[in-house]
Amino acid sequence: MQRHDIINTITQTSHWDVVIIGGGATGLGIAVDAASRGYKTLLLEAHDFAKGTSSKATKLVHGGVRYLAQGNISLVYEALHERGRLRKNAPHLVRVMPHVVPAYRMIDLPFYGSGLLLYSVLAGRLGFGFSRIISRNAALTLAPTLNKQHLKGGIVYYDGQFDDSRLAITLMRTAFNHGATLVNHMPVTGFVHENQKIVAVNAQDRETGITHTIHAKSFINATGVFVDDVRKLDNAHIKPLLARSQGIHIVVDRSFLPGDHAVMIPKTADGRVLFALPWHDCVVIGTTDTPVAHADIEPRPLDDEVEFVLSHTEKYLTRRPQPHEVLSVFAGLRPLVKAGGDSGNTKALSRDHTIIIAESGLMTITGGKWTTYRHMAEDAVNQICQRAGLGSRACITHELRLHGYSTERDSDAMQVYGSDAPHIRALMHTNPELAELIHPALPYTKAEVVWAVRHELARTVEDVLARRTRAILLNAQASVTAATTVAHVIANELDYDQMWVNAQVESYTAFAQTYML
Repeated sequence: MQRHDIINTITQTSHWDVVIIGGGATGLGIAVDAASRGYKTLLLEAHDFAKGTSSKATKLVHGGVRYLAQGNISLVYEALHERGRLRKNAPHLVRVMPHVVPAYRMIDLPFYGSGLLLYSVLAGRLGFGFSRIISRNAALTLAPTLNKQHLKGGIVYYDGQFDDSRLAITLMRTAFNHGATLVNHMPVTGFVHENQKIVAVNAQDRETGITHTIHAKSFINATGVFVDDVRKLDNAHIKPLLARSQGIHIVVDRSFLPGDHAVMIPKTADGRVLFALPWHDCVVIGTTDTPVAHADIEPRPLDDEVEFVLSHTEKYLTRRPQPHEVLSVFAGLRPLVKAGGDSGNTKALSRDHTIIIAESGLMTITGGKWTTYRHMAEDAVNQICQRAGLGSRACITHELRLHGYSTERDSDAMQVYGSDAPHIRALMHTNPELAELIHPALPYTKAEVVWAVRHELARTVEDVLARRTRAILLNAQASVTAATTVAHVIANELDYDQMWVNAQVESYTAFAQTYML
């Protein structure tokens, strides 16, 4: 999987069946679906796979408890079944995560208990386990750092947990396995029209500066919070489709929530849901829901968002994280389809997906969430097949095992590689230097950096430390220290010089500052 071979494939292919713009959850899912049906498929990503929203999720594969409270039963039902399918198709990436919902009023026990029982029932045979009401002592046993004051008991229910950017890389590998071509760091800069229909896209390779004109029968805009920007490349006069919402998370060490149970607060003072989740030997706490006017590829946490998470951690757990205890803070944007032109209350906007097709033939798909990426992809490919005259071919992704499929349990750091893990260990065996950690506070080795470059299209230090590994989320400061080591490993693989190393370390250091309080 060498970049020059990918570029050669792009230049030597006269026509594609499907060109997908955007390499996040939705675009990658569409690439897997289209390629597995046998369509000639190309995906173009402007930055890196899962660079945006798709690497900044709450790390849950879930049905959406809050949507159940809103009465959106059909969305919850769909998401719960997609959750079960994803666990079956990628058991190396998805695991069952039990949650404790603390009850601080007696009425909360039957109220939330009945709702979460319905949540369990809706999952049917793809369920992860049935919810149950537990005593105060049991709640404190499962989540010993819960605030004890006025605690009456709790409810245990089950959802799934995953590593979002690792699933994105897995989908990229799966799409390649089925014959798709995918490339990162190649933004679409414009469309070519004939008779008011799109016949080609122009895409510029960031590494060489060369612009490629790529012809295809169909074009899908799957750029998440940036779909309106791509739509304007097609038609400068379109009305915006999206309202955007920002959510942030903080990452702290496991002392804030020891054990293997997450904590879910179903309704905070302003009606939000708050999670505290064990993840990669840390704890992720969030999220917020703040309307924002503009989409940035690297959104920054707002001071009041950080204060919201810190103060609510103090309210529901035993202590408030101090700034030096926050290992990382990250922000992501949600693409929410506007409801009646009102984007002021993003908590009320739909998380379900929307597909629109312009007169030019450009399909735009947006909304949804990680859990339902597969169903979104199926819908998109079904529609594009009909409209582009590609011929009808059945979707096979319901039971399609994703790259690396493995039911074997491995160490936490290596589990995400599934069946690729032995190959990474073989690199360490062949060259013991590659077994060295990139930093004592991080669980990642030089071998994983080599693997990311050779097999996962990593091109920069950021690609490795933010998305092939999760170093920037587990410990942002340590990742900065590790940047020099990682840059040298990449440079050795790609034959780059010291000037490139220096520029990469400088760029990554500036980038990582936004992940620190």
